[in-house]
Amino acid sequence: MSDTVELLKQNLTIDPDLQNFIHFALESVGELGGNVFAASIASLELIEKLRGAGAATGRPMPVSLQLQAHQIIVRWDDQEQARIATLKEFPPADTIARLRLHLHNSTVSADPEILSQRNAEMQRHFNEARARVESEMEELQASLYIRHQELMEVAHQAESDALTGLLNRRAFDEKLKQAFLHTMRQRNSPLSLLFFDLDHFKKINDEFGHPAGDEHLIKTANILRNIIRENVDLAFRIGGDEFAVVLYADYPLACDKARQVLKSLDHQVSIGLATINQDTEGELTMGEFIRRTDNALYEAKHRGRGQVVSHFCLTQPERQCELPCKDNNHLTACAHV
Repeated sequence: MSDTVELLKQNLTIDPDLQNFIHFALESVGELGGNVFAASIASLELIEKLRGAGAATGRPMPVSLQLQAHQIIVRWDDQEQARIATLKEFPPADTIARLRLHLHNSTVSADPEILSQRNAEMQRHFNEARARVESEMEELQASLYIRHQELMEVAHQAESDALTGLLNRRAFDEKLKQAFLHTMRQRNSPLSLLFFDLDHFKKINDEFGHPAGDEHLIKTANILRNIIRENVDLAFRIGGDEFAVVLYADYPLACDKARQVLKSLDHQVSIGLATINQDTEGELTMGEFIRRTDNALYEAKHRGRGQVVSHFCLTQPERQCELPCKDNNHLTACAHV
C-alpha cells in the first residue's frame, strides 16, 4: 500500500462546504483511531488557514483529506498542508476502504438547500469576477489608448517642423515616396509637386531680425495650409526658407494653387511645379520627379523670381500650359522646362 491515501476530495465553495469538510475530517480521525479532541483544536487553526486561502468565498477551492503514513493531513493549493492528527498505528485496509466509501456517499448526497446556496454563491463569484475583468479591461484599454496617443504625438513631433508646425524634411522623403509610387502604380489620379523658395528672405533677417524672419516663415506655412485639403494634400518645410506641397491634383488646379500662394506673398516667392498623371512615362523615377520640380524652381528664380515655372513630366514635354498664370498683368510664366 502507498504511504499516502486520499480519503476525501472536496470543493470548499461556500461556508457549509467548509463546515462539512471539517466535520468529515474529525469523523475520519475518530474512525481511524486518532485523538478527536486534539484534532478539534487543530481544526480551528485549519479553518483560518483555509479561509485565508479562499475557502467559502463562492469560488470552488479544492482540498484533499489524506492519510500519510501515521498522519492525517489536509492539502490545498498543491503545496500547502496542515496536520490535524497523528495515529498510533496505520489502520487496516478494510477500515480505510469503508471510510472512503462513507465519505464519498456523504458528499454525493448533499442537501438540496446547500446545492442551491452553492450555485448562488458560485454565480455571485462569477459575476464579481466578470465585473472585475471587465473593469480591468476598460482600464487596460484606456491605458493603451493613452499610450497610443502618446506614441502618435511622439511620431508627430518627429515628423513636424518645430517653428511652423508643417511636416519636416524627414516626413517629406517618406510621404512623397508613398504618394509617387501609388500614383505611378495605380495610374488613376494625378499628382503635383510644388517647391517654394522665399525671395530675399536673408534680407528680412538682416534688416528686421530673426523674429521677423520667423514670423514670415509662419505666415508662409499658414498660407500653404489654406491651399491644401486637410487629410488629403500635404505641406512641408524642407529647409530654412524652402517649402513643398504635395497635391493629389492635376496641373490646372496645382497652377491655380501656386498663383494663390504667389499673390498671398506679394510675389515674393519663387515656385517650381511638376505634375504626373496617367500619361507620364512609366520609367520616371521619384528622383527624376523631384529633379524636374527643382529645375522648374531654379528656372523661376533665374527668370527673376516672384513667378511659377512648371514641368508636366509627360510623354509630350513640348505641350503648352492650358492656364497662363497671370495676375494683374503680372506674368508668372507657368512655362514648361
